[in-house]
Amino acid sequence: MSETMNDATSPSLLERRGAIRQLEGQVTGCAIARDSQQVAFATGEGDVVVASRADWGRSDAWDVTTVHDGAILAIAPDAAETGFLTGGDDNALRRTAADGSVSDLVQGRRWIEHITTWSNGRDGVIAFASGKQVELRDATGHTTLKVLDHPSTVSGIVFDAKGKRIAASHYNGASMWFVQAKVDTVRPFEWKGSHIGIAIHPAGEALVTTMQESELHGWRLSDGHNMRMSGYPSKVQSMVFTRNGKWLVTSGADTIVMWPFFGGGPMGKPPVEAGGIPGVICTRIACHPVHDIVAAGFADGSVLMADTAAQRILPVCMAGGGPVSALAFSPDGCALAFGTEDGRVAVVDLSAR
Repeated sequence: MSETMNDATSPSLLERRGAIRQLEGQVTGCAIARDSQQVAFATGEGDVVVASRADWGRSDAWDVTTVHDGAILAIAPDAAETGFLTGGDDNALRRTAADGSVSDLVQGRRWIEHITTWSNGRDGVIAFASGKQVELRDATGHTTLKVLDHPSTVSGIVFDAKGKRIAASHYNGASMWFVQAKVDTVRPFEWKGSHIGIAIHPAGEALVTTMQESELHGWRLSDGHNMRMSGYPSKVQSMVFTRNGKWLVTSGADTIVMWPFFGGGPMGKPPVEAGGIPGVICTRIACHPVHDIVAAGFADGSVLMADTAAQRILPVCMAGGGPVSALAFSPDGCALAFGTEDGRVAVVDLSAR
């Protein structure tokens, strides 16, 4: 890398093109609406903070709404072009519309810990996990399509790129289902241990989980072949495939770790390290939707962007504060948003000027 966090003397991107705000409570998640016009942060205090595009540079104009009676455990963009969905330890699933209005979708008996949505612009599906169950609803959020039961508490859920399949991680492996199947038959992926997060390759070639044991486990979907990716100094809290599926980028080390998913990889191939901060663990990862750029948040509050093609590091935010706990690019690639465990939230405007 041609530039590191330590020798970068120019002002950070946040100083030049962003705004930051201090909130009460830990930032538990961040989501950006499908139309890229609003950023939303969720907190452990039950608040949702919404920054509209016109106000990305004015943090005092961001709207704060108490949406849950307790901590928000999950946030996702709605299946519609605008709005957000949140789940909390008050057992509720709620929708926050673009105008700030809040409506109830579910008032259940268990915490709603994971939410994911899929949309192709015409059709959409909402999925949320509560205990051992994953419930699928239509885009309105009011009609239940199906409820999928798992052998243990669900720890992560993800749709494939086409919205045809949904996969869930849980103890001793993962489960995959067809969304539109008239009879629900699970495809199990078994590997002993505690699986705590999940991702699907953009082209549907592989399913990967993060594990409690500071490693990743994967399955090749064509034949179920096992793939093991280990060597991390700490637990992997965040992973995402690059837009073309060439790399799986993860946290869990003091560098950005990138596993190759081409040329027969990742089996028998070492990961590439794309810059980092010596001695400081990366806690969150996000991949740009258009360019070969990765954003990484670290345990000291730093955020950097790595241009993996040009091998260049760009500081977004320098150290100072709690670990980065949420990180997201907008769907159009024009914004990067992040939040920290000590309640800082920030939006950086990446649009052309």
